[in-house]
Order: sequence, then C-alpha cells, then structure tokens
Amino acid sequence: MYPANVSQSTRVFVARMAGLAVFDPLGDQVGVVRDVIVTFTSTRRRPLAVGLVVEVAGRRRVFVPLTRVTSIDAGQVITTGLVNMRRFEQRPTEVRVVAELLDRSVTVQEIDEEAYSATVEDVAIERVRTREWSVEKIFVRKTPPGEKASRFRITRRRGETALVDVDRVIGLRGHEPDQRADLLLDDVDHMKAADLAEMIRDLPPHRRIHVSRALTDEKLADVLEELPEEEQIQILASLEGERAADVLEEMQPDDAADLLSELTPEAQERYLRMMEPDEAEDIRRLLTYDEDTAGGLMTTEPVILPPEATIAEALASVRRTEISPALAAMVYVCRAPTETPTGKFLGIVHIQRLLREPPHESVGSVVDKDVEPLAPTDPVGTITRELATYNLVSLPVADEDGHLLGAVTVDDVLDHLLPEDWRENRHEVTHG
Repeated sequence: MYPANVSQSTRVFVARMAGLAVFDPLGDQVGVVRDVIVTFTSTRRRPLAVGLVVEVAGRRRVFVPLTRVTSIDAGQVITTGLVNMRRFEQRPTEVRVVAELLDRSVTVQEIDEEAYSATVEDVAIERVRTREWSVEKIFVRKTPPGEKASRFRITRRRGETALVDVDRVIGLRGHEPDQRADLLLDDVDHMKAADLAEMIRDLPPHRRIHVSRALTDEKLADVLEELPEEEQIQILASLEGERAADVLEEMQPDDAADLLSELTPEAQERYLRMMEPDEAEDIRRLLTYDEDTAGGLMTTEPVILPPEATIAEALASVRRTEISPALAAMVYVCRAPTETPTGKFLGIVHIQRLLREPPHESVGSVVDKDVEPLAPTDPVGTITRELATYNLVSLPVADEDGHLLGAVTVDDVLDHLLPEDWRENRHEVTHG
C-alpha cells in the first residue's frame, strides 16, 4: 500500500496520475494524462520532472510542461494558458516514467543495510520550487529470495514493498535488457488493437520489444496487423522462432503474407517451415499474387458454409468474436470442401437477409447469385468500382473454374489506397 500521510499538493505518484483529466483555467477538459516525462542530468542529484504526456481529442499525444501546471489535486490536473497541440516527440535525454521506468528491475542500497533487488512499481514526484518538480521517492516491490523477475510475460506480483529515496536506487538510467511489462499492460484488455499498437509504437525501440513480447500470441497478432511494416519486421525478428510462427498463425493470412513479403525469400521460407502446414499453405498461395490485385489483397478465411447449413448455423458463425465486421457482414455459400480453394462457389447471403429468415431454413434457399466473383488478377481499380457499385463491404474472389479462393474486404482496399505512412499520421489534423 502507498503511504497514507502524503500530501497530494507536494507529492504525487505517477501511476496514480495516469488517466487523470486535464483542465484549462476555464474548466474545459483538455485531455487525459498518459505519462510523466523526467530527465537525468549529471548536474542534478535527482531527476527533474519536466512535463506531462497528455492525450487530447483524436488520441493525439502532446507535451504539457509542468511549469504550466498550477494544480494536481482531487483527481484532476489544472493547467494555465494554451496547450501546444503539436504531436509529442521524445528527446534523447527524456524518459517516460510509465512506459520506461515502471516494472524496471533495480537494486536498492539503504544506509547501513544490505542491498536488495526490487521492481519499480511507482515513482513519486515532488514540488521542490514554484512549478518545479523532481523525482524524490521510488515505490518498489522487493524481489523474494531465490526468485528472478519473469522475462517478458506478465506474472503475479509478490514480495514486500518499500518507499525509498531515489538516491538509493541503482539501475534507473539506461535501458534494461529484460525489463518486464506488467504495470504498463495491466489495462490493455479494454484497448482496441489500433490504440494498443499506437501506444507500443510510441515507445523507445528496446521497450517496444519488451512490451510486445509480454502480449499473448493473439493480442500481439492483432497489434502487428495495425503497425507500420518497419515496426512489424523489428518485432517479428525479436521473437524466438517458434513464437514468431505462432504469432503469424494468429494473424489474418493476408496480413501475415503482407508482412512476410517484406522479408527475403530465405527468411520467408524459414518462418513458413515453422508454421502448421495448412496455415503456411494459405500464406504461400497469397505470396504468389501481385500485391495490387484481388489475390494479393484477399483473405483466405471468410465465413464459408455449405448450402445445407441452416440460417441458425450461419448466424452463429458470423457471431464469433475473431470475425471482423467486414467479414461478418456476408456468408459465402460453396460446395464442399469449404476450405479455400473450395468446391463450386454458389453465391452469398447478406447478414440482413439471415436476420429476416426462419432459423431452420437452409442458407442455400436464400443465396444471392447476382454478385459476380472477382478474378485473383483483377486490379485495385476494379475492386473499388465493384464495392462502390453494389454498396458492399466485401467481395468474393474465385478462380476460372468457380472455386472460391477468398474475399477482399473494404478495409483491405482502404489500407492499400491510403498513403504508406497513414498509420503514423492517422491523428494529424489538417485545416482547410
């Protein structure tokens, strides 16, 4: 537990600040605190807290100097003056407390006591002069005797806690090769993959690797699908071979193929050989198509059912949480086999039609045969025209013999049409 006799007006714990609302002098909310920036210098005995990372409208993260903060109290932060809305960019001398110091393994050397290993759980900043704050105390959890900090994976925290002077803590500077990510990832379950990916992308490269490794295979796969190619390759290369293969298997086949297409043929083959044969086969097939075609953009795992399946079965299939909204909007009806490439493609059934029909009816009785499938060699222009003409969110892709190969969704097309750096700049605001 934190000490109870601390005055919030002069000492603030950073982990408690994360999530606090930030208000301007008129009482209007500016944003939410996401981190605190501190600097280490050779001229100061203790690190100086210089500002806040605040998430404002549009999920843009900006820097608010602590000299602009007039009050940190009662679950809120009050600032003075206007906030610079330029996107926050971390400088080499700056350290983010939540992102880089929490969960760090350190050594504590108390006076006249034996040194002990511990993990940083919080950092206390204190006002030392008017509007000047420095790091004064570190809240640590002692590592139990004989126990080593778990590498990368989140573990249950055990051990005694202590509030110690920052001068007594060794190991706060620089980066730690095996730093854990427990506290940083405590609340990621509620985050959308795109927002979690942006949080990870904002971290320094070494910390980005540690945090990514701490995610489950499924969560990491979702995050990789939302990251730019450079960060995808960096994280994939940092994983042990079998783990990398497991994560690739969790990704959508088209996204996994896009990632592998950026690697050398030798690297592609190395990863594919470690994957399950059926999973690897889908990706191998996608890699044979040009990236600007329906074959290069399609996923090989749309919702596919035989004509004798009931509407109740179809609704259960599209209800699965791992199915994206675009894929869940349509069921593809095919003769056996129902794994791509399938038997003869018969047509589609829109989810709206499924909701209007009796559950015991077969999907074959309500199939729409008017939507012509794309050829795998069709270019992006053809795909966009077809989607727009028929107001659809996905389209079937079939070979010349009428076997379904996959489906192209509108999000895949948008991802291809947008500038390559759209993920980096997705919160940039333009003014006319």
